[in-house]
Amino acid sequence: MAMKIVIVGAGQAAASMAARLRAKGHDGEITLIGSEPVAPYQRPPLSKAYLLGQMGLDRLALRSPEWWVDQDITLRLGESAIAIDPIRRVVATDKGEVGYDALALTLGASARRLPAAMGGELPGVHVIRNLADVDAMARQMQGGRRLIVIGGGYIGLEAAAVARKLDLSVTVIEAAPRILGRVAAAETADMIRALHLSHGVEVLEGTGISRITGIDHATGVTLNDGRELPADLIVTGIGVLPETALAQTAGLTLDNGIATDVMGRTSDAAIWAAGDCASFPWQGGRLRLESVGNAIDMAEAVADNILGADTPYHPKPWFWSDQFDAKLQIAGLGTGHDRIVKRPGDGQHGGSVWYYRDNRLIAVDALNDARAYMIGKRLIEAGRSPDPDAIATTTDLKALLA
Repeated sequence: MAMKIVIVGAGQAAASMAARLRAKGHDGEITLIGSEPVAPYQRPPLSKAYLLGQMGLDRLALRSPEWWVDQDITLRLGESAIAIDPIRRVVATDKGEVGYDALALTLGASARRLPAAMGGELPGVHVIRNLADVDAMARQMQGGRRLIVIGGGYIGLEAAAVARKLDLSVTVIEAAPRILGRVAAAETADMIRALHLSHGVEVLEGTGISRITGIDHATGVTLNDGRELPADLIVTGIGVLPETALAQTAGLTLDNGIATDVMGRTSDAAIWAAGDCASFPWQGGRLRLESVGNAIDMAEAVADNILGADTPYHPKPWFWSDQFDAKLQIAGLGTGHDRIVKRPGDGQHGGSVWYYRDNRLIAVDALNDARAYMIGKRLIEAGRSPDPDAIATTTDLKALLA
């Protein structure tokens, strides 16, 4: 009898894994269990085109309703998995039980929230993670209103950009010394800050908040220095946490997410994990990537390995962020860099930032500079590292590929 595969979590990784399993010839049962009432959809447009009203739910969908039927993939939507029994090989949900031969956890991550004692649960305080989050926020995104964004990471900055396009007054508050402190070099942050300032966003860095004010609804924030800023709505973009509770019930090993081996297998031989919730061996340590690219690539690798490929997963990190009419594209991981090379772009808001570690090119950030992104990505994937001075001075980046 063909293997029965159950995938818990119904996002990008789940959809990619299910499609890959069928493409690779698996003809057994495939079941997706997802707590949201809608079929797998794209997440990145939520804080951009969808929030702006430029993309409807039909265009968010990763696959048409007919595709799931044609591929004979069972969707159990609006159903929450609550426990795993690895002995019986059964997933318990709030609506029953589902047995499996192989189980894949593609649970994603959840948005960090400020504690209730700081006002983090007041009406009018929003996070951006799923369709329901954005639908609730979109109803309050009206021109002339005042938005405070807590957190100067990509999600918060994308929300700020959309709000300005909708003619809201926007203030971004970042507790760290600068925006994008955990994810990008100061040179990249400088470009993004300048972009936001040019569009009328107020950016407060090195500024903490003591609480969100209000009784029945958020009315603003009190800063650590005692200042009070009024607001009609608040978005918190202070990072995410990998979803690990279900894995914990099964006794799986956790390490910055659900720990897997290089194949994507967890500490239980019949259970696999992929996407934002999973960490995997990388360069002598463990890595967990929060990106569409990793969700797709790791899910497809895990699908292959469930079917017996036994091929280690080697990530090729890439990311992007759309803010106003600018596109930031990122190839590689800049963690641990010891040198930065910056190249100007063609326009007012653009350019590229090249990260080196031990004279090896490890990452490129490119704002409105698709050529620099593509060339940098190809160099990194080929393991090639041009002399940093050549990056800074050459007039023809493409020549570096020769």
